[in-house]
Amino acid sequence: MKIDILAIGVHPDDVELGCGGTLITHIQKGKSVGILDLTRGELGSRGTAEIRDAESEKAKNVIGAVIRENLHLADGFFENNKDAQIKLVEVIRKYQPEIILCNAITDRHPDHGRSAQLVEDACFYSGLHKIETTINGEIQKPWRPKIVLHYIQDRYIHPDIVVDISKVWDKKMESIMAHASQFYNENSDEPDTYIASSSFLENVTARHMEFGRTCGFKYAEGFTCNRIMGTDNLFHLA
Repeated sequence: MKIDILAIGVHPDDVELGCGGTLITHIQKGKSVGILDLTRGELGSRGTAEIRDAESEKAKNVIGAVIRENLHLADGFFENNKDAQIKLVEVIRKYQPEIILCNAITDRHPDHGRSAQLVEDACFYSGLHKIETTINGEIQKPWRPKIVLHYIQDRYIHPDIVVDISKVWDKKMESIMAHASQFYNENSDEPDTYIASSSFLENVTARHMEFGRTCGFKYAEGFTCNRIMGTDNLFHLA
Protein backbone atom coordinates (compact mmCIF):
# COMPACT_ATOMS: atom_id res chain seq x y z
CA MET A 1 0.00 0.00 0.00
CA LYS A 2 1.43 3.36 -1.04
CA ILE A 3 0.48 6.31 1.14
CA ASP A 4 0.99 10.05 0.77
CA ILE A 5 2.09 10.97 4.32
CA LEU A 6 3.70 8.83 7.01
CA ALA A 7 3.66 10.40 10.47
CA ILE A 8 6.18 8.93 12.89
CA GLY A 9 6.25 9.37 16.66
CA VAL A 10 8.49 7.74 19.22
CA HIS A 11 5.62 7.64 21.77
CA PRO A 12 1.99 6.78 21.02
CA ASP A 13 0.61 10.31 21.55
CA ASP A 14 3.41 12.27 19.84
CA VAL A 15 1.77 12.32 16.42
CA GLU A 16 -1.59 13.53 17.73
CA LEU A 17 0.00 16.34 19.74
CA GLY A 18 2.53 17.34 17.09
CA CYS A 19 0.79 16.97 13.74
CA GLY A 20 -2.67 15.46 14.19
CA GLY A 21 -4.37 18.49 12.69
CA THR A 22 -2.11 18.45 9.63
CA LEU A 23 -2.95 14.78 9.05
CA ILE A 24 -6.70 15.37 9.36
CA THR A 25 -6.50 18.41 7.07
CA HIS A 26 -4.72 16.45 4.35
CA ILE A 27 -7.05 13.47 4.66
CA GLN A 28 -9.91 15.89 4.00
CA LYS A 29 -8.01 16.97 0.88
CA GLY A 30 -8.02 13.37 -0.36
CA LYS A 31 -4.54 12.32 0.77
CA SER A 32 -3.79 8.97 2.41
CA VAL A 33 -2.08 9.00 5.79
CA GLY A 34 -0.36 6.38 7.93
CA ILE A 35 1.04 6.48 11.46
CA LEU A 36 4.08 4.66 12.83
CA ASP A 37 4.86 4.57 16.55
CA LEU A 38 8.43 3.56 17.33
CA THR A 39 7.65 2.36 20.88
CA ARG A 40 4.59 1.45 22.93
CA GLY A 41 5.36 4.16 25.48
CA GLU A 42 5.85 1.46 28.08
CA LEU A 43 7.95 3.67 30.37
CA GLY A 44 5.15 6.21 30.78
CA SER A 45 4.17 6.80 34.39
CA ARG A 46 0.47 6.46 33.62
CA GLY A 47 -1.38 3.65 31.89
CA THR A 48 0.13 0.43 30.54
CA ALA A 49 1.46 -0.60 27.15
CA GLU A 50 -1.80 -2.49 26.56
CA ILE A 51 -3.92 0.53 27.44
CA ARG A 52 -1.80 2.72 25.19
CA ASP A 53 -2.18 0.24 22.31
CA ALA A 54 -5.97 0.54 22.58
CA GLU A 55 -5.81 4.32 22.84
CA SER A 56 -3.58 4.49 19.77
CA GLU A 57 -6.10 2.52 17.73
CA LYS A 58 -8.89 4.81 18.88
CA ALA A 59 -6.87 7.89 17.93
CA LYS A 60 -6.04 6.38 14.54
CA ASN A 61 -9.76 6.06 13.82
CA VAL A 62 -10.46 9.63 14.93
CA ILE A 63 -7.77 10.93 12.58
CA GLY A 64 -8.79 8.64 9.73
CA ALA A 65 -5.38 7.11 9.08
CA VAL A 66 -5.37 4.04 6.83
CA ILE A 67 -2.73 2.22 8.87
CA ARG A 68 -1.05 2.45 12.26
CA GLU A 69 1.91 0.24 13.10
CA ASN A 70 4.35 -0.05 15.98
CA LEU A 71 8.04 -0.76 15.50
CA HIS A 72 8.38 -2.12 19.08
CA LEU A 73 11.65 -0.38 19.85
CA ALA A 74 12.54 0.01 23.53
CA ASP A 75 10.99 3.11 25.07
CA GLY A 76 13.78 5.23 26.52
CA PHE A 77 16.56 2.87 25.49
CA PHE A 78 16.30 2.53 21.71
CA GLU A 79 19.41 3.52 19.79
CA ASN A 80 19.95 5.06 16.40
CA ASN A 81 21.85 2.03 15.15
CA LYS A 82 21.80 -0.29 12.15
CA ASP A 83 19.10 -2.60 13.51
CA ALA A 84 16.67 0.24 14.21
CA GLN A 85 17.48 1.95 10.91
CA ILE A 86 16.83 -1.22 8.89
CA LYS A 87 13.48 -1.80 10.65
CA LEU A 88 12.46 1.72 9.75
CA VAL A 89 13.77 1.44 6.18
CA GLU A 90 11.53 -1.60 5.71
CA VAL A 91 8.45 0.42 6.72
CA ILE A 92 9.41 3.41 4.55
CA ARG A 93 9.88 1.15 1.52
CA LYS A 94 6.66 -0.71 2.32
CA TYR A 95 4.47 2.41 2.23
CA GLN A 96 6.55 4.69 -0.02
CA PRO A 97 5.36 7.99 1.51
CA GLU A 98 5.95 11.23 -0.35
CA ILE A 99 6.18 13.15 2.95
CA ILE A 100 7.34 12.06 6.39
CA LEU A 101 6.47 13.97 9.56
CA CYS A 102 8.44 13.10 12.68
CA ASN A 103 9.60 14.18 16.13
CA ALA A 104 11.18 17.52 17.02
CA ILE A 105 14.89 17.83 16.32
CA THR A 106 15.50 18.60 20.01
CA ASP A 107 13.14 18.61 22.96
CA ARG A 108 12.57 18.20 26.69
CA HIS A 109 12.25 14.41 26.30
CA PRO A 110 15.56 12.93 25.06
CA ASP A 111 13.73 10.29 23.01
CA HIS A 112 12.34 12.98 20.71
CA GLY A 113 15.60 14.31 19.30
CA ARG A 114 17.09 10.81 19.05
CA SER A 115 14.01 9.64 17.15
CA ALA A 116 14.25 12.65 14.82
CA GLN A 117 17.79 11.75 13.81
CA LEU A 118 16.92 8.06 13.46
CA VAL A 119 14.17 8.97 10.98
CA GLU A 120 16.42 11.35 9.03
CA ASP A 121 19.08 8.64 8.72
CA ALA A 122 16.63 5.90 7.77
CA CYS A 123 15.05 8.10 5.08
CA PHE A 124 18.45 8.58 3.49
CA TYR A 125 19.44 4.91 3.70
CA SER A 126 16.05 3.87 2.33
CA GLY A 127 17.05 5.39 -1.00
CA LEU A 128 20.29 3.44 -1.34
CA HIS A 129 20.12 0.55 -3.79
CA LYS A 130 22.84 -1.50 -2.06
CA ILE A 131 20.92 -1.70 1.21
CA GLU A 132 18.76 -4.76 0.69
CA THR A 133 15.53 -5.35 2.61
CA THR A 134 12.70 -7.79 2.03
CA ILE A 135 8.99 -8.00 2.68
CA ASN A 136 7.07 -11.27 2.41
CA GLY A 137 10.17 -12.83 0.88
CA GLU A 138 10.46 -10.23 -1.88
CA ILE A 139 13.23 -7.66 -2.20
CA GLN A 140 11.96 -4.13 -1.59
CA LYS A 141 12.66 -1.30 -3.99
CA PRO A 142 14.62 1.72 -2.73
CA TRP A 143 12.46 4.68 -1.74
CA ARG A 144 13.24 8.11 -0.37
CA PRO A 145 10.49 10.59 0.60
CA LYS A 146 10.49 13.99 -1.05
CA ILE A 147 10.70 15.82 2.26
CA VAL A 148 11.05 15.16 6.00
CA LEU A 149 9.43 17.67 8.33
CA HIS A 150 9.83 17.78 12.11
CA TYR A 151 6.82 18.82 14.18
CA ILE A 152 7.45 21.02 17.20
CA GLN A 153 6.73 19.59 20.63
CA ASP A 154 7.35 20.90 24.14
CA ARG A 155 10.25 23.32 23.70
CA TYR A 156 9.67 26.30 21.45
CA ILE A 157 11.43 26.07 18.10
CA HIS A 158 10.89 28.74 15.46
CA PRO A 159 8.98 26.99 12.65
CA ASP A 160 10.08 27.00 9.02
CA ILE A 161 6.48 26.47 7.95
CA VAL A 162 3.07 26.37 9.64
CA VAL A 163 -0.06 24.51 8.55
CA ASP A 164 -3.52 25.97 9.14
CA ILE A 165 -5.56 23.53 11.23
CA SER A 166 -8.30 25.94 12.32
CA LYS A 167 -11.11 23.97 10.67
CA VAL A 168 -10.07 20.68 12.27
CA TRP A 169 -9.02 21.91 15.72
CA ASP A 170 -11.81 20.07 17.56
CA LYS A 171 -10.98 16.84 15.73
CA LYS A 172 -7.29 17.20 16.60
CA MET A 173 -8.18 17.63 20.27
CA GLU A 174 -10.43 14.58 20.07
CA SER A 175 -7.50 12.55 18.76
CA ILE A 176 -5.31 13.78 21.61
CA MET A 177 -7.93 12.93 24.22
CA ALA A 178 -8.20 9.41 22.81
CA HIS A 179 -5.01 8.93 24.86
CA ALA A 180 -7.03 9.53 28.02
CA SER A 181 -4.65 7.68 30.35
CA GLN A 182 -1.96 10.29 29.74
CA PHE A 183 -3.81 13.54 30.42
CA TYR A 184 -5.50 15.37 33.26
CA ASN A 185 -8.29 13.55 35.08
CA GLU A 186 -9.24 14.86 38.49
CA ASN A 187 -10.53 11.41 39.46
CA SER A 188 -7.32 9.58 38.52
CA ASP A 189 -5.19 8.06 41.27
CA GLU A 190 -2.21 7.52 38.95
CA PRO A 191 1.06 9.47 39.40
CA ASP A 192 1.13 13.17 38.63
CA THR A 193 3.13 13.88 35.48
CA TYR A 194 4.11 16.89 33.43
CA ILE A 195 1.61 16.22 30.64
CA ALA A 196 -1.14 15.16 33.07
CA SER A 197 -1.21 18.58 34.74
CA SER A 198 -4.39 20.60 34.38
CA SER A 199 -2.51 23.33 32.49
CA PHE A 200 -0.76 21.15 29.89
CA LEU A 201 -3.53 21.17 27.29
CA GLU A 202 -4.02 24.90 27.84
CA ASN A 203 -0.37 25.31 26.86
CA VAL A 204 -0.94 23.14 23.78
CA THR A 205 -3.78 25.42 22.71
CA ALA A 206 -1.72 28.55 23.30
CA ARG A 207 1.20 27.20 21.26
CA HIS A 208 -1.01 26.41 18.28
CA MET A 209 -2.64 29.84 18.47
CA GLU A 210 0.83 31.41 18.58
CA PHE A 211 1.91 29.52 15.46
CA GLY A 212 -1.27 30.53 13.65
CA ARG A 213 -1.26 34.21 14.56
CA THR A 214 1.50 35.43 12.24
CA CYS A 215 -0.22 33.89 9.19
CA GLY A 216 -3.73 34.94 10.14
CA PHE A 217 -4.82 31.44 11.18
CA LYS A 218 -6.63 30.75 14.44
CA TYR A 219 -4.67 27.53 15.02
CA ALA A 220 -1.63 26.14 13.23
CA GLU A 221 0.96 23.39 13.62
CA GLY A 222 4.59 24.30 13.13
CA PHE A 223 7.32 22.31 11.41
CA THR A 224 11.05 22.60 10.78
CA CYS A 225 13.08 21.14 7.95
CA ASN A 226 16.78 20.29 7.77
CA ARG A 227 17.03 21.50 4.19
CA ILE A 228 15.84 24.47 2.17
CA MET A 229 12.31 24.03 0.88
CA GLY A 230 11.36 25.23 -2.59
CA THR A 231 8.32 25.71 -4.78
CA ASP A 232 7.60 26.30 -8.45
CA ASN A 233 4.41 28.21 -7.64
CA LEU A 234 4.42 31.19 -5.25
CA PHE A 235 0.62 30.97 -5.08
CA HIS A 236 0.95 27.74 -3.10
CA LEU A 237 2.36 29.83 -0.26
CA ALA A 238 0.01 31.53 2.21
